[in-house]
Amino acid sequence: MGIFSRKSNETATATAPAAVNPDLAALTGDYTIDPSHTTLGFVARHAMVTNVKGSFQEFTGTLHLDGSAPSNSTATLDVEMASIETGSADRDGHLKSADFFKIEEFPKMTFRSTKVEALGGDDYRITGDLTILGTTKPLAIDLEFNGSAKDPFGNERIGFEGKADILRSEWGLTWNAALETGGVLVSDKIKLNFDISAIKNA
Repeated sequence: MGIFSRKSNETATATAPAAVNPDLAALTGDYTIDPSHTTLGFVARHAMVTNVKGSFQEFTGTLHLDGSAPSNSTATLDVEMASIETGSADRDGHLKSADFFKIEEFPKMTFRSTKVEALGGDDYRITGDLTILGTTKPLAIDLEFNGSAKDPFGNERIGFEGKADILRSEWGLTWNAALETGGVLVSDKIKLNFDISAIKNA
């Protein structure tokens, strides 16, 4: 059952407001994203024939979850662009350069939510402002709630999986190289993948 879901009271009339599931309501609160158990990943098409995967290793984020009213929930994320890793030092260096992320001028990528929607079941959509290279544009992320648990250290955790597609050119990431066989070296479309673990604040 989703964190923002509502459960109807079976004894209530059809016109009565839905009763809030007390278990879900108990999850309401402020959370801090746990970087050591969270992955912020991406996938780009390379040379039209294969996918290159990467991730960011350093970031901070917060969540405010409202178990009874999804629209009151919020999220923030700040990503250190110098922490990008793709498994190739040369490629990582190129991505940090003026051709791509210009990390000396724009050291961070940020996301600030503006809307949260319950889509049914464990599925949600969070829309917000994504800022890269000083350009801010809206981004919608589809999320699946993976559940909640108390870990052996007493931390109350929640988990989400998410995905979204962006066109990097919309944020000014336009570098490319033409291939002799046609097409380009790097796809404009980038797939974003999120595996999020967050700890409830004391």
